[in-house]
Amino acid sequence: MHGTMTETTLDDFRAEATAFLEANAELRPAATRFVWGEGDDDVALFEEIAPDEEARQLAAAKAWLKTRAEAGLHWIAGPTELGGRGLSRAHDQLYRSLESRYAIPPQGFFGIGFGMVAPTILAHGTPETHAYLDRMFSGDLVGCQLFSEPGAGSDLAGLQTKAERDGDEWIITGQKVWTSGAHYSDIGEIICRTDPDLPKHKGLTGFVVDMHAPGVTVRPLRQMTGGAAFNEVFFDEVRVPDHHRLGDVNQGWTVALTTLMNERASIGGGGGGGGMGLASATRLIEMMRHFGVADHPVLRDELAKLYTGYQVAKYTNMRAAANLKAGGVPGPELSIGKLTLTANLTATAEFVAKVLGPRVQADTGEWGTWAWATFICGTPGMRIAGGSDETLRNIIGERVLGLPKEPGIDSKSPFKDILKG
Repeated sequence: MHGTMTETTLDDFRAEATAFLEANAELRPAATRFVWGEGDDDVALFEEIAPDEEARQLAAAKAWLKTRAEAGLHWIAGPTELGGRGLSRAHDQLYRSLESRYAIPPQGFFGIGFGMVAPTILAHGTPETHAYLDRMFSGDLVGCQLFSEPGAGSDLAGLQTKAERDGDEWIITGQKVWTSGAHYSDIGEIICRTDPDLPKHKGLTGFVVDMHAPGVTVRPLRQMTGGAAFNEVFFDEVRVPDHHRLGDVNQGWTVALTTLMNERASIGGGGGGGGMGLASATRLIEMMRHFGVADHPVLRDELAKLYTGYQVAKYTNMRAAANLKAGGVPGPELSIGKLTLTANLTATAEFVAKVLGPRVQADTGEWGTWAWATFICGTPGMRIAGGSDETLRNIIGERVLGLPKEPGIDSKSPFKDILKG
């Protein structure tokens, strides 16, 4: 029987987690000095994985989560009545720090489910959907987020996928787009239009939908980097039981905001927002040395600004995480983290382009040059994913700084009367 939060101190938990990791995983090799021209030069923001390799990695990732679950370490800050450990966010952060020292299977498959879908189900779900949470954190179920549509991206409230009541069920018809991981997900959080007679921010309802249900079709979307990490998803009269509804009928905008705030906190607080990741300072310095511009005063100044930007973002995100209570919904101020992420990534892309020049535009076979093209091509997508930069600036201006709302947004007319397209 694992201890409760009052019984398990951080020191006790550290010893328990360390013993588990030592018994089930290998320590990562000691970091070796980065040498230009050695190893893999891949720096893509969006990984390009062949389907068979993706399936292998997903199976390994699920197996690792199952092992963690058997030790009571899968949902550390989750409530005990739902299968969690009932410990604090500090315990969870401690485990993540310890686990990062060990070589474990890639866990990116679960980022959206853990960071966005699960917190929303926890906040707005029913007993039937709460039952999914333990299975999600145990690796049995993968979740995706079904929000954006061809005509409703940054203006999410303009979505047109409809859900019509039919007794104890809802019938969903419509299309979602840019859904990461839909092709390997088991459940999805979807927001639908349930009453077109209400204004566009009203008349929305959230649901948990079975991604394997009849009528669900997932198609890959090819991106300009060459891969297909995103999907479009079609719903053709897909039936969802009412007990899979999230929140009250026509109150889906509140549900969506819960997800969006968690999404921005999750993306902005990740490696790209708080640390330089693949675009490490060491890699960039060695690039400058290799191409003979290490003493270029302007480039040196730009690199210093770039490094500073990442460090400021890291500490800002750490402060925000420390102030967020376990199970709490991030506030609009955490949109700053996502906005800072894209600013840092854009600055990195511009810096690399200045150092490499034409080398980044054509594949000459030279190590560490053409590989950056996938990074540069992926950066514009990050300025849209999780809320466009323009949308986030509005959120910060209106909900954090108290500035007047954006003019021209019709929040009073019935949705059916608003011009679309």
